[in-house]
Amino acid sequence: MSASLIFDVAPLGSLVAYSDGTAKPPARFTKKLAAWERRNGAGRLVRKEPARERPTYLSPPCFTLHEGDFGEGGIILVTIMRTYGTDSDLTFRVVERPKVGQVRVLQDVGENAELIHLAQNREAAELWLAKAGYSRARLEEVTTDEIGADVVEGRAAA
Repeated sequence: MSASLIFDVAPLGSLVAYSDGTAKPPARFTKKLAAWERRNGAGRLVRKEPARERPTYLSPPCFTLHEGDFGEGGIILVTIMRTYGTDSDLTFRVVERPKVGQVRVLQDVGENAELIHLAQNREAAELWLAKAGYSRARLEEVTTDEIGADVVEGRAAA
């Protein structure tokens, strides 16, 4: 599916895989493998931003995938996030959607919401929020209505 469909269809918290359609090179070709890994991977959908118009440029709508955290001893040192415009030439697919009953921990960034954490239930979300200390975060539960609307509107992602 295209990047624009991911932007339109996939809810925050979805696990999204992306690919350029090329075969993975052998490990001995380290530079080719590194380039391939930058264009093929997966991440959790954490942000969607509408198109922005500035005096000097126009940016298309885009979404951000959280690919992972690197750290030690419970301390995150580096967070890997990649942002893709709806005009991206990559192929995307929704691997997993948030399940009913899971709770999104969201924080407003400008006019948009950003997913900070996806918890299994409200109790786990409140516990995580108390430990993490985000003061402006809000909780949003994944409901059957949300999943049902996707089916009724024909938006079931493959």
